Amino acid sequence: MSKTRFALLAAVLAAAAPAFAAETFQFDKSHTNVGFQVRHIFTMVSGRFTDYAGAIQVDRARPESSTVEFTIQATSIDTSEPRRDQHLRSADFFDVANHPTISFKSTSVKANGKDGFLVTGDLAMRGVTKSVTLPVSLLGEGKDPFGNEKMGLETAVTLNRKDFGLVWNKALETGGMLVGEEVKVQIAIEANKAKPAAASAAK
Repeated sequence: MSKTRFALLAAVLAAAAPAFAAETFQFDKSHTNVGFQVRHIFTMVSGRFTDYAGAIQVDRARPESSTVEFTIQATSIDTSEPRRDQHLRSADFFDVANHPTISFKSTSVKANGKDGFLVTGDLAMRGVTKSVTLPVSLLGEGKDPFGNEKMGLETAVTLNRKDFGLVWNKALETGGMLVGEEVKVQIAIEANKAKPAAASAAK
């Protein structure tokens, strides 16, 4: 291939690149919920994390190349009971003084039926990192009344807290343990499409 033809091909590919570039969607904290449930004696107790950030890189041409990444500030745990939340922040549970964040970074994305994906990645919590697969449902995409491009997703997974070093418990006089080992995690995400850097700078 001549230098002239090569230069022309490179110019065409460079011009077409933005059309195939991955799109970034960032978690909208005001419309996202990171929650969980765990058994306490007989019933399920609910909680959530209120401080987190996440981003989804969407590759339309090759969905399997899309990525998901988020970080949760462990100290933001909220179960509507201050004394319990303080205990959960202690070394008995999340040990936030030494392990302030919980993070997830995807390693693979696979289609799973209509509007569904299996997102596998590394979940790091309390100094332990394990591979976890999240079944993710795409709820829809579109613009809100203010012209912002949105994406809605949700996932639910059950984790064993002991796998991540959260092993504290107490035996009950009637048998069994005070706190369940299995934790049901539910994440409902509304994400905003990030504006191109050039467009943001121009404004």
